[in-house]
Amino acid sequence: MPFGLSTGSFPMQVLLGVYLGLLTGVIPALVCFGFGFVFRYVTGLTIPAFGVVVLGIAIAGINGGLMAFNDVTVVQSSNSIALVTALVVVLMGCFYAHARGDALGANLPKHFSLKRLRERTLSRDVVDLVGGIGQVRVPIVGAVGDMEGYPPLPETLRTEIAAVDWTFPADLPIAELERRFEERLRVEFDVADADVRIDERARATVVVAPPLSGVSKRVPRGERAVSVSALVPTGVARGDVVSLHTDVGDCTGTVVAAKSAEPDEADAEVSPTPAATDGGTAVEVPARTPAPVTTGGEGRITVATDRPSAETLVAASRGSVVVTARGTRREFELLSLLRRTGNRVRRLTLRADGPLDGTTLGDADVRDAYGVAVIALRHDGSWTVAPRGDTAVSGGDDCFVVGTREKLNAFAEAAA
Repeated sequence: MPFGLSTGSFPMQVLLGVYLGLLTGVIPALVCFGFGFVFRYVTGLTIPAFGVVVLGIAIAGINGGLMAFNDVTVVQSSNSIALVTALVVVLMGCFYAHARGDALGANLPKHFSLKRLRERTLSRDVVDLVGGIGQVRVPIVGAVGDMEGYPPLPETLRTEIAAVDWTFPADLPIAELERRFEERLRVEFDVADADVRIDERARATVVVAPPLSGVSKRVPRGERAVSVSALVPTGVARGDVVSLHTDVGDCTGTVVAAKSAEPDEADAEVSPTPAATDGGTAVEVPARTPAPVTTGGEGRITVATDRPSAETLVAASRGSVVVTARGTRREFELLSLLRRTGNRVRRLTLRADGPLDGTTLGDADVRDAYGVAVIALRHDGSWTVAPRGDTAVSGGDDCFVVGTREKLNAFAEAAA
C-alpha cells in the first residue's frame, strides 16, 4: 500500500502514525522484552529507561529506513505528525515489553531439575486460600489398612485414625505431604510405622502398624515408671513435671501417662495398691491415653523417676499431685522469631552422592554457598546441636536447616 495516499489532515496523520508505529515497533518490542528478561534473570538488575529508549529507537530507525526504500513519502515533512506519532507508539511498546520481560526475569525460578519436574502436585481445585496462603485439607478415604508383618490394629485406634482430617500447606509436593502425614500419625497416635499415599485430589490412603509399646518407650533410660492414685489436676499432659507428696515421702517425676476417672466412677473406690515398673515387674498400662490432657478429678497418674524415688512411691497408697511450672518454651520463641524474619526450619536427609557427602560443614561452606545454616546434625546415630565447621557429614545424615524458602528449596535440590 503506497503511503502517498495519506492526506494532510491531522486525524489521518495520527492514524498513519499509529499504523507505522505498530508496523515498525514489533521487532523493537520483542528485542526489549528479551533483553530486559535476560538482563534481570542473569544479573538481578533492571535496565535503565534511557537504555530502553536508545535500543527501541535504534531498531525502529532501521525498520523505518527499510520502509523508506519502498515509499520515500514516509520521511517527507508533510508526514511529520505521522512520524512523531509512530515514534511515540514504538516507545510505548518498547517500555511495556521491557516491563513485562523484567517482571518475568524477576519471578522465574532460577533452579530447575528433573527431580522438580517429576514431583506430583495437587489439583488447584482442592486448594483453599486462608489469609492469602494456600491450604489443603487431606481426609482419609477407605478403611485404615493393616501393615504387613505387624499385628492388626485395635478397632478403637483404627476408628480414631480414620476420623482425622488434617490441613497442610498447599505449595508442598505430594511426596512431602505424604511424609508429613506419616510423621504426624507417628506422633499423634504412637504407631510403630505408617505408609500414606495421597492422590492429586488430596485423598489419603493409609496403612498403619500398631504401637509396639506404651509407657516403656517414653521412660528415659535408667528411670522407672510408677502409677499412683491421686486427685489429678485438670489439663495434665505427657511431659509435664510434677511433684508427688505421699505419706511415705515426696518425689519429682515426669508424667508419661495420666487418666481421670469417668463421671460415673467418681465415687468408686480407688485401688490402694499402686502399680509400678521396677525391674521385671509386668504392668498393664494402656498404650494410648484417650485424650491429650486430663479432665481433672480422681484418677491415676504415672510418672518417670529415678529408682530410689520409684521404690518410695511403690509403698505409697495415695499421693497429692503438684504441677511444676516450666516457664516459657524458648525453642518456640526462637521459631517465631525466625518466621517473623522470613526464615523457615526444615528437616532434610542428605543424599549419598551429594556435595556434602564425605566432607565437613566448614569445607562445604554451606552458609556462603547455599545461604542456609545447619543448626542440628545427626551423624552416626547421634544429634549435634549447633555443629561446628569441623563436624563430619556423610550421606544419610539428617539435619535441621534454617533459611528462606527459596534458599531451602535450592539446598534441598542440591544436597538432599
